[in-house]
Amino acid sequence: MESDEAAAAGSPSGGTVTPAPKKRGRKPKSKDDSQTQQSGGKMKESSGGKVTKTKQSVDDKYTQWKGLVPILYDWLANHNLVWPSLSCRWGPQLEQATYKNRQRLYLSEQTDGSVPNTLVIANCEVVKPRVAAAEHISQFNEEARSPFVKKYKTIIHPGEVNRIRELPQNSKIIATHTDSPDVLIWDVDTQPNRHAVLGAASSRPDLILTGHQDNAEFALAMCPTEPFVLSGGKDKSVVLWSIQDHITTAGTDSKSSGSIIKQTGDKTESPSVGPRGVYHGHDDTVEDVAFSPTNAQEFCSVGDDSCLILWDARTGTNPVTKVEKAHDADVHCVDWNPHDDNLILTGSADNTVRLYDRRNLTSNGVGTPIYKFEGHKAAVLCVQWSPDKSSVFGSSAEDGLLNIWDYDRVSKKSDRAAKSPAGLFFQHAGHRDKVVDFHWNAEDPWTIVSVSDDCETTGGGGTLQIWRMSDLIYRPEEEVLAELENFKSHVMTCASKP
Repeated sequence: MESDEAAAAGSPSGGTVTPAPKKRGRKPKSKDDSQTQQSGGKMKESSGGKVTKTKQSVDDKYTQWKGLVPILYDWLANHNLVWPSLSCRWGPQLEQATYKNRQRLYLSEQTDGSVPNTLVIANCEVVKPRVAAAEHISQFNEEARSPFVKKYKTIIHPGEVNRIRELPQNSKIIATHTDSPDVLIWDVDTQPNRHAVLGAASSRPDLILTGHQDNAEFALAMCPTEPFVLSGGKDKSVVLWSIQDHITTAGTDSKSSGSIIKQTGDKTESPSVGPRGVYHGHDDTVEDVAFSPTNAQEFCSVGDDSCLILWDARTGTNPVTKVEKAHDADVHCVDWNPHDDNLILTGSADNTVRLYDRRNLTSNGVGTPIYKFEGHKAAVLCVQWSPDKSSVFGSSAEDGLLNIWDYDRVSKKSDRAAKSPAGLFFQHAGHRDKVVDFHWNAEDPWTIVSVSDDCETTGGGGTLQIWRMSDLIYRPEEEVLAELENFKSHVMTCASKP
């Protein structure tokens, strides 16, 4: 049975001291915190008084964007979050209907300590293409919850949820990263629904993956071809696990009922699994990892040492290829193209996204990107290839933008887009603070869920948006022009009738 989100559960309370900000997100401010915050050497007022130029600029751009929503989007849902979520992922599709489909959505609640941190399983109504009315998608209240997103289950997470990843073979199994060396595995269907109140005990993970020697906070991936898990951390290592032996035969069937992860006799402690391999080659924190789409033994990693490293578990624990200077700053994210296993994307604190062809990389650390995409004005936090088209990908950043690129358009830059970066064909500007994560929907490939941590602009909370750009933007130009010409003819015919 679905339950609506509690309206005010977990609002910030006084007396809580907010810990130091995390690199990619920060805890909401408690009431006792100072009303001003330091940013770039200048004081910005967080409430009352004169609004800063920075906030004016953000608000002006947002107002301009909102006015264009009926033109640019086929569908958009805006969902206000009481607490910020540092990750968002699509789960399995649950139901198909005439005008919309129901699908699972995985989120988190990063609290200030007045209530527990939680892993949230929500049910989302995804409106089908060309169904939503333009006037409906543009009329939303930024402070309200969307009727399309309803909380289904709450798991009390032992610590903050920094990253969520689902097992491709069965997206009811998810892995989470928190501020610890361990990776936690959850069977979301069999986990009990919990009420998140102060003092409540944490939920018990179905499986704990051990092997890191220091906190592993962000770098996390699950293999598309085998039940393997990959992680990176502050110990500068990449760790690989297999959870094959801990998944029942029902685990390959996403529609199966009952527990997927094998249960132990001890109901008070979670079973743990040691690593299949620990890989050393980075000189600083590993920020992100990704599996090859075609081979479970091949994977890559990026880190604060500015390196991109390719690994092959069959050849040992040393790097196969190490690009020493993949970017000019920390590398935050990486993604391997699911359609072409030669192409790898990286995003960095140098504000750029770079595309590498692994055939051009050499073992002596030399590697030149195929192309450098420049369209962000702040650190890039997430990159991901489209599940629908091999040349399309998205990138989100601390500038509050989620850019959609098409590498095939780089060489076809038209005069109409002379002022825009090459390859950039859509810019989602619906967030007013850093976009910490986003995820393409494999069940509805041009639908994206994105989440921003709004602590810089509002002092707390976050924004979840589910959106789909108009298909007139991404479809082939000839096809779009033909449709518009037919529409013009239809209008002219109707206008000529008495």
